[in-house]
Amino acid sequence: MEIKIICHRCKQKFSASTTSEIIICPQCRTVIPNRTPRKQSPPSGGDYGSSIPSLIGNLLKKLCHALKPATAPALSSFVYPKSCGLDNVGALGNKRAVLCGVSYKKWKYKLKGTINDVFNMRDLLIRYYEYRDENMLILTEEQPDARLIPTKANIESSLKWLVKDCRSGDSLVFYYSGHGLRQPDFEGDEIDGFDETICPVDFLKEGMIVDNDIYATIVQPLTEGVRLHAIVDACHSGTILDLEHYYDNNEQQWKDNKPPSGARKQTSGGKAYCISACEDDQVAADTT
Repeated sequence: MEIKIICHRCKQKFSASTTSEIIICPQCRTVIPNRTPRKQSPPSGGDYGSSIPSLIGNLLKKLCHALKPATAPALSSFVYPKSCGLDNVGALGNKRAVLCGVSYKKWKYKLKGTINDVFNMRDLLIRYYEYRDENMLILTEEQPDARLIPTKANIESSLKWLVKDCRSGDSLVFYYSGHGLRQPDFEGDEIDGFDETICPVDFLKEGMIVDNDIYATIVQPLTEGVRLHAIVDACHSGTILDLEHYYDNNEQQWKDNKPPSGARKQTSGGKAYCISACEDDQVAADTT
C-alpha cells in the first residue's frame, strides 16, 4: 500500500510505501519520517535501527543504539545561521556534531551529493536525537562564514572544537562526505602499508588530513563516558579513525587492526565507533 507525500523542503510530490519507517525525498534527499499508523511490535533491546535511513546499513543500526531517539517538529528549509558553535563562550552542549560536506565545485572532480548528505544528517540528528543547531558545526563551500568553509585548517579546528572539554555523558558525531585517498605509510602503523586520508577543499595546496591526525585529534582524547560516532562517506575510508578493531561485514566478525609498530591506538577511556562507506582498498560512488 502506498501513500502520497509532499516534501517539506522542496515541495516535491511522490509516493511511498506505508511500511517504510523512513522516507527519503527523491528530489532533494531530505529524510522524512513516516507517521502513517501501522501495527508492529516495538524494537527490542533498545535497537533504534528502524529509524535510520537504509543507506547507512546494518552496521550503523548495531552501533548507533547508544544515541537516544526523540521526536522533533517538522523542519523548515535550512538557512545558515549568523553565528555558530565557534562563537559559544559558555559550556558546550553534551551533544555536539561536526558535519562536513566537500563538493569541490570549482574542480573537475566535483561531487554532487555531499551538501545534501550533510543536511540530511543534520535533520536526522535534530529530528531523532535531540541535537541542536547551536551545538553543530556545518562545513560546506556554501557557508557565508569563512571559518566554516571546509579547508584543511577549518576542518582541523572544527575537530578540536568537537572534543574540547569533553566529559562523561557527552555524545559526539563527526560526519564527512567528500573525497578520500591513500598515501604510503612511513611510520609502520598500518597493516596494509597505507595511510587513509580525507581531502579538504584546498588539499591540492595544503595537503590531506591523514588518519593518524584524525585519531590523535578526536579519538585519543575521549575520556570515560564519552561516545564518538564517526560516519565517513569517502573512498578508502575503512580504517580512517585508526581504531584497533574493525568489523568485517563479509565474515560478520570483529578483526584486529592494531599497528604493527606497536603504537597505541586507543581512547582515554571513552568509546569511538566509525561507520565507513567502503574498505581501505575500495572506492565509493557519488550520487545526487
